[in-house]
Amino acid sequence: MEWFDFKKKYVAETELRINKNFGRILSFIDFGNVTYWFSEDKQGGDGILIKEDERVSVEIERLKNFCSTFSEDIRFYYGHDQSNEGSIRFIMACRHIFGKSRVFTKRIQKVRHYPTSEEMISNTRDIFTDKGGKYILLPKCNFDVEITVDTIRLMKDYDTIALFSGDADFVSLLRFLKTNKKKVILFKHGNITGGLRKVSDKIISAQNIKGHITKVKKQKPNV
Repeated sequence: MEWFDFKKKYVAETELRINKNFGRILSFIDFGNVTYWFSEDKQGGDGILIKEDERVSVEIERLKNFCSTFSEDIRFYYGHDQSNEGSIRFIMACRHIFGKSRVFTKRIQKVRHYPTSEEMISNTRDIFTDKGGKYILLPKCNFDVEITVDTIRLMKDYDTIALFSGDADFVSLLRFLKTNKKKVILFKHGNITGGLRKVSDKIISAQNIKGHITKVKKQKPNV
């Protein structure tokens, strides 16, 4: 048995306990949700404390390799900022890793947010002023509709959906899939609603897969 085949079998069956009963699995990654999973963590995937100038970051190549251990196909959803070269380079890297036809993106919208005095203390974003007072621009890019349409459109191609998101907005979608005899594997961070728990056949905590999908990186210095 080749090394990757052995690892694939070990991760899927031994670590995740995803057996043959789940059939064909298609992964949907809501990366706008996933990218923040470990932003507050003080330990790396190996359990070792990180330094003050380090952070735990989700690595897209490791994420793709991890999903490949149990998925027949992987679809990746994430927004981009047309005015930010780093954002465009990231999407290009994702297309190289996941494949052009498996990365779905759209422009990030900037939404006005009027922070409280407490929020202002820790704010690092540019501050603007209008008639309503001081505000900052927060990025917003939601893929709930795109993921919902794709999961329904592709239902004949899978037996189980592996959803990387703890967004409660997906409850109705997952309930619909269950009525159509599909199974649900939910990868989530932190607490989730009872509705999500009820419609999931298997729930896997992000902390249990951190060693597979993250890397410790140096923090970028504030300019």
